[in-house]
Amino acid sequence: MFRNVPARRKGAALAASAAVAALLLSGCSASESGTSNGSSSGSDADTLIAYTGQAGDYQINFNPYSPSTIGGVGEIFEPLFYYNQLQPGEPKPMLGTEFSWNEDGTELSITTREGVTFTDGEPFTAEDVAFNLNLLKENPAINAIGFSGEVTVVDDTHLTIAFSEPAFVDGPSILGRTYIVPEHIWSDVDPATDVVAEPVGTGPYMLSDFKAQAFTYTANPDYWGGEPAVKNVRYIALSGNQAGADALAAGTIDWQTGPVPDMANVEENYPGYKAITVHLNQPALFTCSNAELGCEGPQTDPAVRQALYYAMDREQINSLAFQNTAAEISPGFALPERDAEIISDSLEEPIAPMSPDADRASSILEAAGYAKGSDGIYAKDGERVAMSVRVVTGWTDYITAVDLIAQQAKAAGIEITAQQSSWNEWTEVRGLGEYQLLIDSLGQGPAADPYYMYNEFFSTANTAPVGTNANPGFARFSDPEVDAALAALKASNPTDTEARQPHYDVIQNKIAESLPYIPILVGGTTSEYNAAKFDGWPTQDDLYAFPAIWARPDSSQIFMSLTPTGE
Repeated sequence: MFRNVPARRKGAALAASAAVAALLLSGCSASESGTSNGSSSGSDADTLIAYTGQAGDYQINFNPYSPSTIGGVGEIFEPLFYYNQLQPGEPKPMLGTEFSWNEDGTELSITTREGVTFTDGEPFTAEDVAFNLNLLKENPAINAIGFSGEVTVVDDTHLTIAFSEPAFVDGPSILGRTYIVPEHIWSDVDPATDVVAEPVGTGPYMLSDFKAQAFTYTANPDYWGGEPAVKNVRYIALSGNQAGADALAAGTIDWQTGPVPDMANVEENYPGYKAITVHLNQPALFTCSNAELGCEGPQTDPAVRQALYYAMDREQINSLAFQNTAAEISPGFALPERDAEIISDSLEEPIAPMSPDADRASSILEAAGYAKGSDGIYAKDGERVAMSVRVVTGWTDYITAVDLIAQQAKAAGIEITAQQSSWNEWTEVRGLGEYQLLIDSLGQGPAADPYYMYNEFFSTANTAPVGTNANPGFARFSDPEVDAALAALKASNPTDTEARQPHYDVIQNKIAESLPYIPILVGGTTSEYNAAKFDGWPTQDDLYAFPAIWARPDSSQIFMSLTPTGE
């Protein structure tokens, strides 16, 4: 997700350094890590210490199909191809080497890589790919890509997938976002509930040690692409953004995502480190929006969501919560820069207002039958327009944003209360729909096309009743016209932009009207990385992967591209 870090407290760096050092010293022994030097210490030149923003203990879950997985996607479980969502072009071959479509997009042929083994020594074949695709089809709870093709294995390195209708747009999801697990193990695994405590994959890394405060990957010496030069990757948990910034200042982590104070002078303030910012993901207030699926609260009324949309002062949020690293957002959630030609001309507002309009917010509520009470808060049928927002403890940027939104909403007669919780609890309630509002980001899909984001977050197929995990239709949004438009986009050739635009128009106008996700801003995702210790990081001139530590499978592409400098 997109997160920023506000000004850090003076004097905390030493404490953070000690805390991180303690975590590092509690790492793997030689027998645990399987490395020749027997150490996962941050002092090792070939060990990378990463901080994702995890606040609180990790709960083991390396199931790549789980919405609450903590890792392994890319590092342990690989896709067939790697698609770079930041840049157009051909995907990078991984477990697949070639693919092709027939003329009408109803058959996809795939060639898999020879000579690949899983980390338990068993061979990888096309049968494993077929098993994974059929696993999706047989288990709707994990089938986030909506796979419905018929798979035929031709031989150990070839398979075909037949579709009942053109499915060009399914290519990046099938080829780039299906993470291959071994059939010989997973035939006895419940893919929806198993936490996969002992993951076995084909990837460049293996899980060598897990503790609640940290876990470690060790390089796979038999990896088909060659053993990575970064021998250990250690993920640590801290107390939140502040501790992450302090650990960076102390030099005890090598990569984190989230701005620090005075971003323009990272190299001066943090000797040996550099920073990079990329605009991609879209922070929003997620709402449990659908009363028919069990959502409860004022936020189930579109009028309340619209009023909150107009109550926001996005200029203030950008300045005080996100250090002016964010950008304007469209209520139709197409990216204003990347997708400028796709943003619908029929949208009332192609760009969300940066200034608040409390009068308009009040007018929307009053037109919907709400009346302001003596306490200044609107109510209807005895229910006050009062809602809680779930936010992760320690995510100070999002906490600041929620506090600002609460102040802004109050001016429009809406009561907002922040409800902080651990990342684990936040993830659980997000998946189950057991929340009113929740702050998070809408991520982009496997290719530079908003279709994938729309399909993931707005398709009826990807949501579920409250109490059942949605993946990732967290807002419980369901609209037959949007579903029909998504189906039409799926059936069209992505190169036929003229034919596709009417369907984008339908989707954008429907979601701008309903606002199941209330747009805040397009986030600037900023990472700081140890350029003195490792060479090969992405740069603005070479964005070979999305440079966010939590991005999957992008982070594994970066780990494999780095080389220790020996410092």
